Amino acid sequence: MKRRLAVLAAVLITLTASVLTFVNPAYAATGLHIEGRNIVEANGNTFVMRGINHMHTWYAGQTGSFADMKAAGANTVRVVLSGGRWTANTAADVTNVINLCKANRLICVLENHDTTGYGEDGAAYTLDQAVNYWIGLKSVLTGQENYVVINIGNEPIGNTNPSQWTAATVAAIQRMRTNGFEHLLMIDAPNWGQDWQYVMRDNAQTVLDADTRDNTVLSIHMYAVFNTASSITAYLDHFQSRGWPLVIGEFGWQFDSGQVDDQTLMAAAQARGIGYLGWSWAGNTDPILDMTNSFNAASLTTWGQRIVNGANGLKATSKEATIFGGVQPSSPGSSSPSPSSPSPSASSPSPSPSNPVPGACTATYAIAGQWPGGFQGEVKVTAGSAVKSWTVTWTYANGQTVNNAWSATVTSSGSTVTARNVSYNGTLAAGQSTSFGFLGSWTGTNSVPTLTCSAT
Repeated sequence: MKRRLAVLAAVLITLTASVLTFVNPAYAATGLHIEGRNIVEANGNTFVMRGINHMHTWYAGQTGSFADMKAAGANTVRVVLSGGRWTANTAADVTNVINLCKANRLICVLENHDTTGYGEDGAAYTLDQAVNYWIGLKSVLTGQENYVVINIGNEPIGNTNPSQWTAATVAAIQRMRTNGFEHLLMIDAPNWGQDWQYVMRDNAQTVLDADTRDNTVLSIHMYAVFNTASSITAYLDHFQSRGWPLVIGEFGWQFDSGQVDDQTLMAAAQARGIGYLGWSWAGNTDPILDMTNSFNAASLTTWGQRIVNGANGLKATSKEATIFGGVQPSSPGSSSPSPSSPSPSASSPSPSPSNPVPGACTATYAIAGQWPGGFQGEVKVTAGSAVKSWTVTWTYANGQTVNNAWSATVTSSGSTVTARNVSYNGTLAAGQSTSFGFLGSWTGTNSVPTLTCSAT
């Protein structure tokens, strides 16, 4: 009897250990991670990507686009980088990109574009080479797990021998983990990202199991292969039914019947809690896929209007990551109707400078977009000398109100508004600038107030 009890106890201990192992996934203790099929923040809050792709490696000077994409409702930006196929993005540049994301309260998906079309495009890099690039950047990526997702390689296999994708992807994930990366990893499909031969779909579990940290999300790119509602929903449902984490890492719009059914895509993603990242803000060789005209946030294209202001678009469905704290600036529809157009009205006032305080700071107020009953404001703060914190105040003359704000803590008392820096943008060197934005309401007149800026 004692022997049986001892055996039974051993079995129970083994089963208990197995259960404990099962319910304690090996994701990073802090940072974005996977639970089931969801992306989750360190505090347990589910985060659904709603964002835009930005071709940074070819347009590194367009740093203002980060604030513009945030103002358009994005909670995530997928940033195109290169390790050498094009002009390499250095550690210093990547650090600046991460800081731009954080300053604009955006989750930053960093992707290596060098791998695009490997096996079919002779210039493409291998996934192993992409991992080398990330290893070279490890010093600036470590510690950013709350804010950064690493998309190891963009569209890493073309249409030639797509079956090689599985082994190459498994090896890349394992090398990333062996080299100490704790970040959430994003994995693109083969077939130029569109997986029309279903290699990713049919080998998804093998790839997910390869991650010792259980912290990988799969990414499908949807273009002409997904030009019908049924093709989109069938693909998404396959992953959902199996509990596999998936995001739509790129997609365009249905500018003709042979292109992706973007309206179904956004609605289906919203219904299933799946993230999506539209391609792209601006700069395409074929501008049909540009969301803006020449990076001008006030001039949205048809595609831009669809993804920014559509029924299941960014402004209607995006929620800011809770890591940034404060109010949720990305869903203005909850407090005021979404605009039919984000473009400034013809009568929008010019930017108004603050009353300068010598040696402290100045601030400039501008109306970035205006529509019946609502508007988007932006304030730029510039330090006259080195400062550690700043405060901007103004008083509205026409009854305007601030509803949501980002990159500043904004409070109102009657018609007086006070904006204070947040943790990451209070310290400014002499001559350095930062900015914050907000969504407001107005009736009748929307005049620009006079600002006062003070700093310590």
